[in-house]
Amino acid sequence: MISVSNRLQETKEYYFSKKLREVAQLKKQGKPIINLGIGSPDLAPPDEVVEELMKATQAPGAYQYQAYKGLDELREAMCNFYSTHYGVTVDQDQEVLPLMGSKEGIALISMAFLNEGDQVLVPNPGYPTYQAATKLLNAELLYYDLVEAKSWHPDVEALQKLDLSNVKVMWINYPNMPTGEPVNSKKLQELIQFAKSNDILLVNDNPYSMVLTEDKFSIFQLEGAEEVCLELNSLSKSFNLAGFRVGFLVGNSEFVSAVLKVKSNMDSGMFFPIQKAATKALKLNLDWFEAQNDVYKKRRAIVWDICESLDLSVNTDAVSLFVWAKINSEHTAEELADELLYDRDIFVTPGTVFGSNGAKYLRFSLCVSEEELNVCKQRILKPKAV
Repeated sequence: MISVSNRLQETKEYYFSKKLREVAQLKKQGKPIINLGIGSPDLAPPDEVVEELMKATQAPGAYQYQAYKGLDELREAMCNFYSTHYGVTVDQDQEVLPLMGSKEGIALISMAFLNEGDQVLVPNPGYPTYQAATKLLNAELLYYDLVEAKSWHPDVEALQKLDLSNVKVMWINYPNMPTGEPVNSKKLQELIQFAKSNDILLVNDNPYSMVLTEDKFSIFQLEGAEEVCLELNSLSKSFNLAGFRVGFLVGNSEFVSAVLKVKSNMDSGMFFPIQKAATKALKLNLDWFEAQNDVYKKRRAIVWDICESLDLSVNTDAVSLFVWAKINSEHTAEELADELLYDRDIFVTPGTVFGSNGAKYLRFSLCVSEEELNVCKQRILKPKAV
């Protein structure tokens, strides 16, 4: 009998992959499900980005293999984006690497820096892919708590009490997903010092910095970050280009070079028209992002009303593409999420998808029109059928 690897037996199918099949089946049965679970932007990218994509499909060599490091002009645009919005200088030849989405970056970084048996500090709650990439490399997960009482930031004092002798990598994600917690620069500055003291690679996953934020954050705004940090960024959320699969990695040349060694053996360069369109997108000015955020603010206000109707508490200072809501009833996250799905035809994400510290939380996506959100609101206000 042909069997799969041991590492695959330890890896579960991604929650949304499995759950969306169930939602699709319910829709086939005629259930009018509205999906508030997924952070896949429904808004269109700017017309000029689409026009650039179409134009590039006619360019000579458009369908040939592309360079692993991407087009020079794409890397230049990525560096200019960091300079314009974060005030951070990046060397386009040595310190930036285009990726086919930041999820690819999580896998490549893990392959570049982890050996079997190494330990990885992973947030609870946190993005499940950090866990999956670690398990697939036979490295060991070492969870650290994020809790509301500590403003969803790592407790450095608690981290220092751990046996860190085998810890190689630590994942963080600010602005935070799933909680929407804004960056606390003082706390992250302490974390950088912690990483330096313990020879830990600190990786900030940063796809939400342009969504509903006042201050645009990069880990490289902080002192000493270039010595121990990498940062992933993405065009999926901020630019409405999730299907393009465009992300990028920023960090010192030694770290980026290590990841490039893995990437060049795992895939080929990005499709030329997508690179050209991404280059155009990265040149958008702040007005475009502000117009998008005006849309999200209106949607968020409706989601806050929905949460109030469900006796859920929200942090009105939170940012990002989601609303993280605390359950004040006796319901668990799974119970309330299933009740909304089966009784109200609304799909939301239970917080336990992101870890045990999400057991009393639901996550709502803002990637749904005001019209559909108002339908959700009415469904919740309507008495349940008996």
